[in-house]
Amino acid sequence: MSRENSSTRERILNAAWKLLDSNPGTAARMSDIAKAAGVSRQALYLHFPNRTELFIATTRHQDEVFGVQNMLSASRAATSGEDRLAAFVTAWGNYIPKIFGVAKTLMIMSETDADAAGAWHERMADMREGCAAAVAALARDGVLIKEQKDATDLLWTLLSITTWEQLTRLCDWSQDRYINEILRVARLALCGRA
Repeated sequence: MSRENSSTRERILNAAWKLLDSNPGTAARMSDIAKAAGVSRQALYLHFPNRTELFIATTRHQDEVFGVQNMLSASRAATSGEDRLAAFVTAWGNYIPKIFGVAKTLMIMSETDADAAGAWHERMADMREGCAAAVAALARDGVLIKEQKDATDLLWTLLSITTWEQLTRLCDWSQDRYINEILRVARLALCGRA
């Protein structure tokens, strides 16, 4: 990709990010994104043929900007299942506040917007893979007390953005309290001990 195309693509992604982040639940139209990025709609469609691809690319752009792969490295390098669980809960739990605006928008829009639903489901499938890997490490170590699928379902739900929002935004929990309590509950539910 040429430098100019790369620059245009990044402007589009940053504009989409800003619009999705600033107006939770508001449908971001391609024309609004093009205008915010300072490009024509035709240029926008040359880079992203539809909103689903644009929304997915925007969430991946966030991952790149925030260094999510580095954030997850401790989880992937953990030598025990319990260490992997702790590292994953900590990494994901601390990532949620960074992506909350875009995630909340996609979550709300997904109920009525197929493009947003596609992006949201793709991102949640990625997060579920991380949960499954942590659960598999617990099973490998012989400390998992549930079926792997059920354990993955439970961990995925515990780490949902909705749970984070309710506890930190509605119940006024601090970020540290949220991480500690979610990890305690996950250990108790998955391993039988906190």
